[in-house]
This record gives sequence, C-alpha cells and structure tokens, in this order.
Amino acid sequence: MDEARPLWATPLQFVFACISYAVGLGNVWRFPYLCQMYGGGVASVVVSFFLSMYYNVINAWAFWYLFHSFQDPLPWSMCPLNGNRTGYDEECEKASSTQYFWYRKTLNISPSIQESGAVQWELALCLILAWLLVYLCILRGTESTGKVVYFTALLPYCVLIVYLVRGLTLHGATNGLAYMFTPKMEQLANPKAWINAATQIFFSLGLGFGSLIAFASYNEPSNNCQKHAIIVSIINSSTSIFASVVAFSIYGFKATFNYESCLNKVILLLTNSFDLEDGFLTVSNLEEVKSYLASAYPSKYSEVFPQIKNCSLESELETAVQGTGLAFIVYTEAIKDMEASQLWAVLYFFMLLMLGVGSMLGNTAAILTPLTDSEVISSYLPKEAISGLVCLVSCAIGLVFTMEAGNYWFDIFNDYAATLPLLLIVLVEAAAVCYLYGLKRFESDLKAMTGHALNWYWKAMWGGVSPLLIISLFVFYLSDYIVTGTLQYQAWDASQGQLVTKDYPPYALAIIGLLVASSTMCIPLGALGTFIVRHLKWGDTASVA
Repeated sequence: MDEARPLWATPLQFVFACISYAVGLGNVWRFPYLCQMYGGGVASVVVSFFLSMYYNVINAWAFWYLFHSFQDPLPWSMCPLNGNRTGYDEECEKASSTQYFWYRKTLNISPSIQESGAVQWELALCLILAWLLVYLCILRGTESTGKVVYFTALLPYCVLIVYLVRGLTLHGATNGLAYMFTPKMEQLANPKAWINAATQIFFSLGLGFGSLIAFASYNEPSNNCQKHAIIVSIINSSTSIFASVVAFSIYGFKATFNYESCLNKVILLLTNSFDLEDGFLTVSNLEEVKSYLASAYPSKYSEVFPQIKNCSLESELETAVQGTGLAFIVYTEAIKDMEASQLWAVLYFFMLLMLGVGSMLGNTAAILTPLTDSEVISSYLPKEAISGLVCLVSCAIGLVFTMEAGNYWFDIFNDYAATLPLLLIVLVEAAAVCYLYGLKRFESDLKAMTGHALNWYWKAMWGGVSPLLIISLFVFYLSDYIVTGTLQYQAWDASQGQLVTKDYPPYALAIIGLLVASSTMCIPLGALGTFIVRHLKWGDTASVA
C-alpha cells in the first residue's frame, strides 16, 4: 500500500460512510412502494458519473421545497387564484394543490419531451447550491467526508424517529399499518414481485457503482470487511422496513383523510339535493339512505348520481406511488393537513437532503478515487482541483434537468443509465473474481486480511447463487423491454391536470441506447485494450530476446 494514501480515522467512519451511501432515497420512496404493490472498474466510473449528473437534481428539489417550507401557509396547501382573481387556477383545480406546486411551480413542466423550454433559474441556483455543498463535503477527501458521514448517516434516523412518533398518533395511521402488514398471498405466485424485491435490494446496497470499493480502498488491509458487509446489509434492510412503517402510518392518515372528505362531500351533496335535515345523513346510514333515495326518487337521483363519488378506503390505500411522486406529492399532501405543518415540512425535506447528500458522497467517491489515484492526472492537478472539475462538469450537464422538459430527461437517466449496465457490471465482477482470479485465491486473500477462513455460505453465494440471480434479473429486464415494445413515458397534460402516456421520440430512444451502451461497452473495450497492450509488450520482449 502506498504510504501516502489517506485512511479513515476510525473503522466506524468507514461503516457510517457505507451506511450513509447505501441508506438513501430508495429506502424512503421505493421500498414502501413495493410493500404497497406486493404486500410486505471502469464501467463503474461511467455509471457513477451518469448517476451524479442527475441524482443531485433531487437535492436541488429538496432545497427548493425546504426554502418554501418556512412559509405560512405552505405554498402547496391551496390552489392559487386565476389571472382575474375570480376563482382558482384551472390547472390546479383539475389536479390538486400539491400536484400543481410540483409540476407547475417547481418543474414548470412542458407538455412533452420534444418541447425543451428554458432553464428554470430558481432550480438552477438550487442545483448549484447542492453541488457546492457536495464539493465542500469532499474537498479534503476522507478527512472531510469522514466527519460529514456521521451527520448524513445519523440525522435521517433522528428525523424518522420523530416522524414515527408523530405518524403513529395521526388519525387513520392504524389503517395504513394494517395494510402494510397484511400479506397479499396471491402475489407469491407473481414472478414480478420476486424480481422487484431482488432489484430493490440490489440497487439499495449500491452494488456495481464502485462507491463501496472506493470507500474500502481507504481502509487498512487488515480491516474486517466481512463483518462490515453484514452490518451494512442488515442496517440497510432494517432501515427500509423502519421507513416503511413511517410511510404507511402517513399513508393511512392521508387515505383516511381523503376517504372521510369524500364521504362528507357525498353527504353534503345528497343533503342539499334532497333537502334533507342537517345531521340526518351520516356515514353509518349513508348506503341505506342512498338506496332509499334511488328507489323513492329515481329520476332526481339519476340526475345527481354522476356527481356521487365512489368513496373507498381500500382504493385510497392501494394508490401506489414511488420516486418523486411519493417524495414530493404524496408526503406533501399529508404534511399540509398536519398541525404545525411548517415544522414537519422542514424536518422532512432536511432529511431528504441529508439522505441525498450521503448518497452523493458515495457517487463522487467512485469517480474521484480512480482519478486521484491516476499518476498521470494527479501529477498535473491537486486533489481539490480534480474534485472541483468533476463537480463543475456534473453541475453544468445537470442544468439540462432544470429545463422545462428536464424531468423527462431525469426519468430517462433514472430508468436506463443504471439498470442493465449495473447488472452486467456486477455479473462480470462476480465472474472475474470467482472464475478468472479464482475463488480459492480470493478466499486466501480474505483469510490473510481477516484472519479466518470463509464458510461455505459465502462461496456458494459468490460462485453460484448470486451470478444466477443476476442473470435472471438481466434476462427479465431484457424481456420486459422487448415485450413492452416502443418505450413510453408519462407526460403532464395541463388541460386535464393529470399524467398521460406518450411514446419516446426517436432521438430520445437513441440517447437511451447510448446511455446503456456507453457504460457496458467499457468492459469489452477495456479488455481489448489490455490485451493489445500486453500483446505489444510481449512482442517487444520476444524481439529483444
């Protein structure tokens, strides 16, 4: 080991760095979604670069919402007035106040990906602020990152605990928790449920990005990597379950609130339409009175019937949302109806920011470590300059995601830049270690590091189970893309106040192909380059001899 290479101050810093990286936004906005749906090398640098370009936009959104969380009332709690101030904005009335604030005020989203629009400078400034924060955290390498990870790893748990206490005291929280812990037995026979479960844990741990390898490279050779792998995996999975309990308590509150609001609107409608006595119609006798009115006044009831909404608590709970929709629409919908909503909004978006920054530290480490380790680059530029250039380039490219069509490009990068490429990278890593380098040699290396031999479980997982599982995931994704046919995306229709499905234009499909190919092709091209260089060296040696 190079004696000048910096190391973590303590092994605990490494563990916290891994936890801060692995426990990210996916634990908060994807794992609860899956529970709701189903019941309970070189190439790595390219993938991490793609990820860093768009991932920090989430932190920009978190900054934007955090700044607006100090307003009273919250700006997403009600619809704004229209231009002549005679009523509410038409788009907001057709959607909802939270959807309007997200799609119109935050993103100012265009009708389609073809209409790029202008850069939203408020979001662009938030993105610059997010990258400045990341740069300050990575400025001095492990010396600064090692201190930051204590904060980014521990603070989200403090906020989640506070939210858990608040969530469990909300009206209807038990409805959400009951829904979470009620298994859908029929989903056990659904292969997609198992595929999504495997995909979730795969991406949640951050495998294949190179971040964990970069963090581990700053450890002492005698570091017990086996113990740390188990600790990080257990904490990561436990956090997903913990965050789901918090999420479903809030789901339950939101669903119950919407369900009771729906019932009250139906009661008010029937009371006014049939001149019923105030207080006569209640939730308990609603269905009975509806049947009576339908039989006693059929013509009048038929006129009112189209306005009567079908209120269902179950359907409210089954409304599955993930990703940005969960983080910036569903949660804000629940927060605006809480007491002291500004406080809960500030806590929530500060937590999102810490989760996002923690993940960004890992993403940037995967890019910077090979760059700073390169003698060619480090001989010309100091570490601070390399970090600054990476942040500057990523920020400049990231401005694309702050345009009016930026959210559509965000979805492209999020869906395609780090799915198939990651599966291929990890499969090649596993095959290279187990079958090219050799599992026995790798086992002896680990024994020299940790002081004890591996048991059969690890060897079976690395040599057999994991490669087969990754191949299965890879085949599933490929077949899913083929079966789907033309790739589509969700576009915001302002006239309807809802999302509509559209086909990607040819140039967007070409960019999707480039995103997938640019990282996966690094592996065969790198292998070919190494072969050519070694062959030339062998030829030179043979000619000299």
